[in-house]
Amino acid sequence: MHTLAVIVPSLRRDSINRKLAEALAVLGRKLFSFDFVKLEDIPFFNEDLEKNLPPAVVAMKSVVAASDGVLIVTPEYNRSFPAVLKNALDWGSRPYGKGVWVGKCVASTGISPGPVGTAVCQSQLRALLAFLGARQMTSPEACLRYTPNLFTPDGGLAEEGTRAFLNTFLESFAAWVETAPGRP
Repeated sequence: MHTLAVIVPSLRRDSINRKLAEALAVLGRKLFSFDFVKLEDIPFFNEDLEKNLPPAVVAMKSVVAASDGVLIVTPEYNRSFPAVLKNALDWGSRPYGKGVWVGKCVASTGISPGPVGTAVCQSQLRALLAFLGARQMTSPEACLRYTPNLFTPDGGLAEEGTRAFLNTFLESFAAWVETAPGRP
């Protein structure tokens, strides 16, 4: 079984992306073990802090480095991804040439009330992850539109079609983790 570092760059307590990530962890429990990365305490990137990394940065980098892959479950803010995600990606890219993203298998998904889900932010995220040297699964894409009845009261997915679609997404990512070109 592969381990996934799960990054949810929404700090809101009732985040629909956090709910989606938790539902994915239940849905994919036979494929992966899920290790949620804590982003709340990571300071803004500051090169002055690199000589003595903040503990939250060390913890984030350790979880990502130890994982077989990374699942990013992101909201879309103003047609882009959240600053907290950019910050985590910046910290993880350091020191130059030895970042935790190089060769790491990554998939992204997200949910938004907007009609195109998180398609625009995921497109921008793919460009940055390519620069950082991540091995990205780009298909199938999973850009979900939030509807009020999507989640069950216990945090599962209410719609069979959504469960089936996301199960295929997770199975595809499991296969990608196994066979991604250039994996270290």
